[in-house]
Amino acid sequence: MTVWLRGDHLVRHRGPLARRPDERVLLVEATSFARRRPYHPHKLTLVFSAMRHFGDDLRADGRTVDYRQVDTFEEGIEAHFGAHPEDTLVTTRPQTDGARERIETLVDDAGGTVEFVPDERFLCSPEQFDEWATDGRYRHEEFYRFVRRETGYLMDDGDPVGGEWNYDDQNRETPPEEWEPADPPTFEPDETTEAVAEWVHETFDGGYDEPPYGGDWADPDPFHWPVTRRQAVRALEHFVTHRLDDFGPYQDAMRGDEWAMSHSLLSTALNLGLLLPDEVVERAIAAYDDGDAPLNSVEGFVRQVLGWREFLRHVYRREMPALAEANQLDADEDLPAFYWTGETDMACLSDVVDGVRARGYSHHIERLMVLANFGLIYGVEPAQVNRWFHAGYVDAFHWVTTPNVVEMGLFGAGVFATKPYASSANYVDKMSDYCSGCPYYKTKTTGEGACPFNALYWDFLDRNEDALRSNHRMGLMYSHVDKKDDEEWAEIRARADEIRAMARSGDL
Repeated sequence: MTVWLRGDHLVRHRGPLARRPDERVLLVEATSFARRRPYHPHKLTLVFSAMRHFGDDLRADGRTVDYRQVDTFEEGIEAHFGAHPEDTLVTTRPQTDGARERIETLVDDAGGTVEFVPDERFLCSPEQFDEWATDGRYRHEEFYRFVRRETGYLMDDGDPVGGEWNYDDQNRETPPEEWEPADPPTFEPDETTEAVAEWVHETFDGGYDEPPYGGDWADPDPFHWPVTRRQAVRALEHFVTHRLDDFGPYQDAMRGDEWAMSHSLLSTALNLGLLLPDEVVERAIAAYDDGDAPLNSVEGFVRQVLGWREFLRHVYRREMPALAEANQLDADEDLPAFYWTGETDMACLSDVVDGVRARGYSHHIERLMVLANFGLIYGVEPAQVNRWFHAGYVDAFHWVTTPNVVEMGLFGAGVFATKPYASSANYVDKMSDYCSGCPYYKTKTTGEGACPFNALYWDFLDRNEDALRSNHRMGLMYSHVDKKDDEEWAEIRARADEIRAMARSGDL
């Protein structure tokens, strides 16, 4: 038998690699993955560098590693069975039945067999989730409480530590002007990473038929993400020691000069398997137990990892493939070009897009309440926004990005989002410093210079009234809708049409 580790399953001390210490290991680095859709150069550098380092580390520990650099996965699997006829590959079970069937076909065509084992990169098994979701309803808060009870994390004799399940009311603050977060950790590229980055630049600079590459998308900021287990552990320690304390209160805040704020920046390492959810959760809880971090910050972080990440994984598993193309509001606008270029006078969108272009990253509120929110109220087809997120983010993998973007951000399916997260300029102004330096006026809805978020917000509620008015969580919004007269609605619709025309022509 041979343990086949796919590129985002780089788990050393758990799963098939740990359970089969004497078996050969297969890693397939396929260029076709990089050509399937446009990816940020840092995403490709991250995945391929992490794979190469992982293979080298296994060899250094005496493991037999077949590392195959090929054009397609088919070529890699065929080469493996050519060298090892009638072998059986042992690999983790994919997230969906469709992916499992594709792997089975791939291996069968090459003359081999494949055995799937549980994916131990997560804490809640499919069986646990399916038993919890027997009524077919997905409610994150209910799941979060369920998984807290199952794991015992932040629990005290059956009750939540501190007496509350979450501390959202303490985690929506904006930092004072004099506040400065700790600098994010950086990891200088070694020879392996530099070689991968150079190959990515040479291979994909202008090598796609659609945006965003080449141009300056192929020349982002220097690469500093962790690509080894050792670096990932250092990143975890840096977060807990220097950033966790302020993470909670300011996790929803945005500042133009602080791209990382106090966020953990651990999603890349978690999604590759270099870190595991239990170890990061337990390290954060240990900081609370030792008096080194407040409960609201620790609980907020635990909710992201133990609650939200696990929840999305299972929603994706159960709702694909329909989820990827879901579009319950029948949104049909094309994604504006400034999502690729950053060329817009809207300060929030320009800054966030520029950050994605430079680093392949922005934090979750910028993703939800700036990028996805604009796409939602503008009326972009959800699948187009989803493809853009896949292209732009270093931590984007289909199982986590699709439910986050299509459902949470664009309200595409209605499988767990109980309302659309639509907002006017009020939210951006409350949680950021963008509006103070923007040429658009946050307080104006119509007329020259009015913030596009405002007219698009009301237009969104207007054109989706049949679908949304009966939603009990939309009552307050529609009470404001009802206060507007025909003249005001005519001005709003005209301004919304003008904004879309400006976006299409590149003048927004």
